[in-house]
Order: sequence, then C-alpha cells, then structure tokens
Amino acid sequence: MPPEGRKRRWRHRARHALSHSLQWRLVILFLLLALAMTGTFIYGMQKALSVGWRDAARPLVTDYVDRLVTDIGTPPDVERAKALTQRLPVRVRISGPVVNWQSDTDKEGGSERAWRDRHFGQDSDMPLLQRMTSDGHRIQLGLSVQAWQDRPRQVGWMTLAVLLLLTALAHAYTRRLLRPLDDIRSGARRFGTGDFANPIPIRRRDELGQLATDVNAMATSLHQMLEAKRGLLLSISHELRSPLTRARLNTELLPETSEVQVQRQALLRDLGEMRDLVTDLLESERLGQGHAALHVEPTDLGALAREVVESMALSHEGALDVQVAVEDGLPELPLDRTRIRLLVRNLLDNALRHSAGAAQAPRLALEGEVHGVRLSVRDFGPGVDDASLPHLAEPFYRPDAARERATGGVGLGLHLCKLVALAHGGSFVVRNAQPGLAVTVVLPD
Repeated sequence: MPPEGRKRRWRHRARHALSHSLQWRLVILFLLLALAMTGTFIYGMQKALSVGWRDAARPLVTDYVDRLVTDIGTPPDVERAKALTQRLPVRVRISGPVVNWQSDTDKEGGSERAWRDRHFGQDSDMPLLQRMTSDGHRIQLGLSVQAWQDRPRQVGWMTLAVLLLLTALAHAYTRRLLRPLDDIRSGARRFGTGDFANPIPIRRRDELGQLATDVNAMATSLHQMLEAKRGLLLSISHELRSPLTRARLNTELLPETSEVQVQRQALLRDLGEMRDLVTDLLESERLGQGHAALHVEPTDLGALAREVVESMALSHEGALDVQVAVEDGLPELPLDRTRIRLLVRNLLDNALRHSAGAAQAPRLALEGEVHGVRLSVRDFGPGVDDASLPHLAEPFYRPDAARERATGGVGLGLHLCKLVALAHGGSFVVRNAQPGLAVTVVLPD
C-alpha cells in the first residue's frame, strides 16, 4: 500500500476510534480542561504579578539605568561599555553623532527595532531602559540571555514530557474505570449466543458494577425462561410420539377395502406430517442449544444428495424430476450424515411444495469452494416478497399462512436447515432467483 493510502487509513482509524471510544474522548476532555485551566492560571498570575512588581520595580530600575549610563560616560566610552557587558548580563547599543556601536553587532546585528524586540519584546517599555546624553548620544540597555538561552527550550520539552505522562496516566486510569464496560459488552455477546454459563464479573461496587449485576440478573431470568420453554416443547414433543405411533399402527391395521382406502391414505399422510413435525421440533431444539453433538465422518456429499432424492421419490410427486448437478472431484467433508440428510430433504421438500405449475423442476447443485462445498437448491416457482426474505429462516414463520397450511408447511424446515448449516460451521443464504427461490449452503472442509 502506498504511503498516502496508509496515512488515509490511519486517519480513518483514528477518527473511528475517537468517535466510538468513550475512553479516548474522556482523556481528550481531561487534557483540554487541564490545558485551559493551566493557561488561564498562568495568564492571570502573570498579569496580577506584573502589574504590582512593575510599579514597585520602576524607580529601582530607573536609578540603576542612570548609574550604568553614568559609568559609560559622556561622550560614551566604548571600552567602558564593553567592560560593562563583560561584567553584567546586559547588552548595550550606542547611537549618535560621534559613537555608533552595539555590543552584539558581530553576533546578531539587525535594525534598532529588531534589536529592541530581541532583548525586550515587542511590548517593552523602552523609555525606562534608554537615556539621552548631553552631547546627543542615545544609550539603550537590554538583557543578555546568552547564558540561559537554552533554558526555555529545555523547560518546553520537560513540560511536554510531563504533559504526555499525565495524559498516559489519565488514559490508564480511565481505562481502569471503564473496564467493566468491556466486561458487560463481552457478557452481552455471550448471552446473545446462548452462553449463560459465564456471568459478567463484578469488579467494583459503583454504578458500572451495579449495571453488571442487573445485566446478570436479566440474563439469568432470560435463561430460565428459555429453559422452561425448551423443556415444555421437548416434553410435549416426546409425549406426542407415543400416541402418534399408536394412531399410525391402528391406521395400518384398517381393512384395505375400497371404502376406507382413500381415508386411510389421507390419515397416514397426516400422521406422517405430524411425525415429521415432532422430529423437526426435537432436532431444532437440540441444534439450538449452541453445543449440538455432531457425529461427523468423511462424507461424499454428492452421493448423499442423490440418495435423498431417490428416497424422496417414493413419497413426493415430482421428486424424480429434480435436476441434480454435481461437480466432479468434490472432496469428502466431515459431516453429520443424519443431519445433512435432513437438511437436503427439507430444502428439496420446500422447493417441491412451491414448484406447483412451474415451468421447470427444482434444481440441486453442488460446486466446489476454496475451503469447502457450496450446496444450492432452487425452485422456479413464484418466490416470495423481498421483505419476507430476512424472516424465512425464523421458526414458524410463514409468508403466506393459507398457502403453507394447504401444502402442509408449518415454517420449521428452513429454520432447521439453517441450524444444521451453522452447527457445521457453514453459512446459510436465501435469495430470490427470479423466478423462484434459491437457498445456498456453504459447508467447510
């Protein structure tokens, strides 16, 4: 990356960190407040002290300047002026009809105004530090800072170092104060994924500690509610299995006469759908726990998909017309065969139920990815509204309840497919293929 690109990215990261980091904003606020208070204090004290000391020191400075000018003599004696600059930290400038000399000509030079600004500052009181002799010479005195001219620079660097140290200490202290926010954020993420085993650590007893305690209490209540719901659903599903099995057995024992044959087949179909619903409910709850035990083994996904299509041909009209396209050379993947078979069956079942009257039969394709295999199932039916796409994999969601009831769906098939894909570390995407609906699952190797 070119240097300009790195600079732009660094500036973008800095702006993002500043706008999204409460810690850095607090540190900058503290730093600006400290600078403002320090500057205000220094300015005020300088003004207060300068006014009082200036009035008190003026007569003393006036008398001392008169004495120094007298020592130089009239007319001004350059040798005496040189001796004066060697003895005292002063600079001398003499201008007049006979003598024109300044003590630092060879070193700095410059005009009279530059000399005055260099030794006194732009706001200096020059009449206090200059005298006119009787022969028309003007003698100006100024301080010589040669002996300590590096002192302000050293003080400046020391001030900057102390300021940076104070900033680092302020950041460290702020980071320590706001550390519970990081714990709360990490805890909220864990709770969102269903991990309630590790509560948020309580490090302090201030407002943030109380907030962490309240979030832990909320997470405990949510966990209890979810466990109660799961327990109720699992209990109901288990209890339904026995009467469903008995009802199916009794239906199988009905006499195969022409009068009851149609009713017998319809009853067996309804009982089979109820059995599949109970199975899907139990499987979705197991996979929804976040720690489903997968019995993985090397699996040829292409062969498994063909087996599912052949088995569905016995009970689903149109399953034999499903187009199966498997890319050559696909690697074997570590998969739970039972759950992947369930995923393929549900995707094909969903595609077949929504392909009534479509120009083409559903299509199942397997293609290689960089680190896995992409499985896609597409139907050529009417599809769904774009607003419904994000909700299709939610449990019991049906974009058209009346049509789903007529076709036997309850809104668990795609939800279960998504859980199976995520349990294998893969991805699950639903999109409108125009026409039809396409579901893509990527399974890693």
